Amino acid sequence: MTAIDEPAPVAKTARWTGRILSGLVIVFLLFDGAIKLVPWPIVTETMDKMGYGSSETLARSLGIITIVCTVLYSVPPTSILGAILLTGYLGGAMASHVRIDSPLFTHTLFGLYLGLMVWGGLWLRDPALRNFIPFRRRLAS
Repeated sequence: MTAIDEPAPVAKTARWTGRILSGLVIVFLLFDGAIKLVPWPIVTETMDKMGYGSSETLARSLGIITIVCTVLYSVPPTSILGAILLTGYLGGAMASHVRIDSPLFTHTLFGLYLGLMVWGGLWLRDPALRNFIPFRRRLAS
């Protein structure tokens, strides 16, 4: 047995499920980043309600961060780095919602739902990540 095992092949169904999950996250986050670049009034009003003020500069900065992290996630060689950065970004969003006592399941945990889709989609489509984080079936005794 070698120190570095070859990645196990990914089933076609798992790969496509992962691509679809990842694609949904990518489209959503690119849209989210784009509306922060404009920034539409709903963006600055929401930021103000969350306690960050209605700064267009901050909105644009967050839009750029969102788009850069999402592009890193969407490119296979940098997808794990993108997933790590998106996890931090989504964690910050969740912390902001906790701070202002947003509704739990619709607002606060939305970052968790997206984070699960980010990592679930990546795990399903990336054989190296599947080897790094294996889920093993328990054999019947």
